Amino acid sequence: MDNASDLGSAPLEVVDPNPSEAPPASEPAAAKVAHPLSNPSFVGFIATQFFGAFNDNLFKQLMLLLAIPAVGQAVGEAAQGADLQGVATIVFGIPFVIFGGVAGYLADRYSKRRVIVLSKVAEIAVMGLGLFAFLFAPSVGFSGLWIVLFLMGTQSAFFGPGKYGILPEMMQPNQLARANGIVLMTTFIAIIFGTALAGPLKDMVNTDGMDRLVAARQLWVASLICIGIAVVGTLVSLLIQPVRAAEPHLKFGSEHIAIAKPMRRLLRQDRPLLLALIASCVFWLIAGLTIQAVNSLCKVQLQMTDTRTSLMVALISIGIAAGGVAAGWLSRSGSDQRVISLGTWGVVICCALLSITLPGVGLLVGEFGLPLMLILLGAAAAFFAIPIQVFLQARPPAELKGRMIAVMNQANFFAIVMSGAIYMLLDRLIVEMDWPRSAVFAAMGILFLPVAIFFRLGSGDEPLSVPNGDAETAD
Repeated sequence: MDNASDLGSAPLEVVDPNPSEAPPASEPAAAKVAHPLSNPSFVGFIATQFFGAFNDNLFKQLMLLLAIPAVGQAVGEAAQGADLQGVATIVFGIPFVIFGGVAGYLADRYSKRRVIVLSKVAEIAVMGLGLFAFLFAPSVGFSGLWIVLFLMGTQSAFFGPGKYGILPEMMQPNQLARANGIVLMTTFIAIIFGTALAGPLKDMVNTDGMDRLVAARQLWVASLICIGIAVVGTLVSLLIQPVRAAEPHLKFGSEHIAIAKPMRRLLRQDRPLLLALIASCVFWLIAGLTIQAVNSLCKVQLQMTDTRTSLMVALISIGIAAGGVAAGWLSRSGSDQRVISLGTWGVVICCALLSITLPGVGLLVGEFGLPLMLILLGAAAAFFAIPIQVFLQARPPAELKGRMIAVMNQANFFAIVMSGAIYMLLDRLIVEMDWPRSAVFAAMGILFLPVAIFFRLGSGDEPLSVPNGDAETAD
C-alpha cells in the first residue's frame, strides 16, 4: 500500500456532464498528473468511497449487535429470543444478488459519476428512513429495520459498479496501480473504523438489559451519525469529475439479470475457472459466517460489551489487510498454490482452535488469545482469497473479463446470503443441543476442510477463448 507522497498539482480538464456533448473518445477524461492524490477528482472519489464503506459497516454492525439476544445468560443457557443475525445477513445480501446485473448495466449505460452521486443521495434517504425505523421499532418491530437494511443493500449494490468502474475512466493508465492501492488501503481503514465505532455507539446509549426493540429506539442517536456521514459522502462525491457514459446506446437485455450465455458456456468448458468460482463462493460463505460467529461468541458466551465485541470483529479486517500484503509478496516470489494452501489450512486450524470450549475453563484460546487468533484468521483468509480473485480476473478472455467479475460478485453475494441461512440453522442446533457458541467455528472448519484437502488452483492449462458470436447462440 502506497503512502501519499510527493504531492504536486496539475490542472484538470473540465468534462461536460452531458454525455451527448462529451469530448471525442480519443481525448483523455483527465490530464496526466504526477500522483493520483494531486487529482482533486480522485481525492473526491476516495473520500466518497471511504464514507460509503464506513457507513455500510457502521450501520450493518449496529444491526448485527441489535440482532443478538441480550447478554447475561450463562454459556449453557438459552438466550431470551432468537439470534437474528442470519436474517440481517440475508436481508442485506439479497439486493446484490437480485440487482447486481442491473446495476452493472446502469453503470455502463450512464455516466458512472452520475450513478455514484445519485447512489449517495439515495443513501441519505435510506439513513433517514433508518432514523424512523429505530424510533418506531417498539411499534413496528424488526420489520421496519429489515426494510431499511434491504434498501441499504440495494443502494450499495447500485453504488458498487460505478465505484469499481470509474477509476480506469478517470485516471491515466500509469496511475491505476497506485490509485488502486490507495483505494484498497482507505477501504480497509473505513471497514475497521466503521465496525469498531458501532459498539461504542451502542454502549453509549446503555441498552444492556433492555428488550431489543426498546433498545432499538435508543439507537436513533446513532442513526443521526449515519445520516451525517451520508450527507458528507454525497457532498464530496460532487468533486468527482464527470466522465462519459461507457456505452450510451447499450440496450437492456436478459443477460443483465441472469448469467449471460457466453459466461455459461465459458464456465462449462473451463473447469479450472469454474472450480475457482466455487472455491471463491465457499470462502465468502465462511466469511459471512465469521462475523456472525464472532459477534455471538463475544456477546453471548464471553459476555463482552458491544464495544469490545465490535473491536474483535474489526481485528479480522486488520488481519485481512496484513495478510493481503503478505500474500501479494509471496505470490510474486513463489507459487500461488503454496499461498492458497497456507491460507486454507490456516483457516481450518484457526477455526478448530476457536471452536474449543473446555468445561470449567472456558474458551481454549482465552480472551487474551482471542484477538491474536482473529487476526491470524483474517490473514489466512487473505492468503486464500487473493490468488483466487486474481485468477478469476485474469483467466477469462479479454472480451468476457467484465462479465466474469459481475458473475463472481453475484455468486459471492449469493454465498453470503446462504451464510445467513446456515447461521440460523446452526444457532437453532446450538440452542437445542445446549452447546457453547464457539461451536459455530467448528462448523466453519468442517465446511472449509474439503477445500483445504481437494482444491488446487488451475494448472497451466490455456484459458479458453469464447468468440462472442458463437457464444451468444450457445445454450
